[in-house]
Amino acid sequence: MTTKGDLPPLRDVIRRHGLDARRSLGQHFLLDLNLTRRIAGVPGALSGKTVYEVGPGPGGLTRALLETGANVVAVETDTRCLAALAEIGTFFPGQLTVIQEDALKVDEVALFPDRASVVANLPYNISTTLLAKWLTNDTFPFSDLTLMFQKEVADRILAGPGSKTFGRISVLAQWRCKIERAFDVPRQAFVPPPKVESTVIHLTPHPMPAAIDPHELEKVTAAAFGQRRKMLRSSLKGVVENPIPVLEALDIDPTKRAEDLSVDQFCALTKLIYSPTSV
Repeated sequence: MTTKGDLPPLRDVIRRHGLDARRSLGQHFLLDLNLTRRIAGVPGALSGKTVYEVGPGPGGLTRALLETGANVVAVETDTRCLAALAEIGTFFPGQLTVIQEDALKVDEVALFPDRASVVANLPYNISTTLLAKWLTNDTFPFSDLTLMFQKEVADRILAGPGSKTFGRISVLAQWRCKIERAFDVPRQAFVPPPKVESTVIHLTPHPMPAAIDPHELEKVTAAAFGQRRKMLRSSLKGVVENPIPVLEALDIDPTKRAEDLSVDQFCALTKLIYSPTSV
């Protein structure tokens, strides 16, 4: 197995390839290899497994994943990083595949017909959009996801009903997955340091999530939380002409607001709006 001593120092790789982190790309490089190894350890044993990494940058986390024996498929939109990643790949023959593409355009179902683990320090500027894309995929192509977000974003994903941070992404994530907070990462661990701390979370798909169309659930939550200060009898008019009978049929007070409903209630509401005969 290749060890830390076999590879050139990551800072040297960054300097040789001119890889300054660009805020326009949501880049904050993680250079502490002890920390990247800790992230790579969250999902458990990865040897021989396929791992999907989004936004590897100069490859700090990529190194840690390759050290586990995983076969890593990395998607990177920044062409400046490709040579640095190729250099890392030479130390792990046959383990690293790099795709130069915008992660929002990748067809993960076609890329991973046998499902993959996701381990990624997601670019800040696309993190929630990308997660929502995955969560609403009819064919969920992942066995589990270990993701790093800005702490405030992770808090929203983990938030429960009644919280001011409970929202659309909370409902989508908790409907599809069991979510655990792994650990927080101080801002000083990154180059350049972001303005806030980050948090690593681990998501494991529920064996049998509530049987609803994820795109319909997304529409209902978008309407409800898009006007979160309004009562449900008003905010849901974007998806149903008269929300009151629908809400009352489920014993939901029409004067409640989106943050007051549970994930199960949002699922039941979605079913009744889009498939009333099945309820």
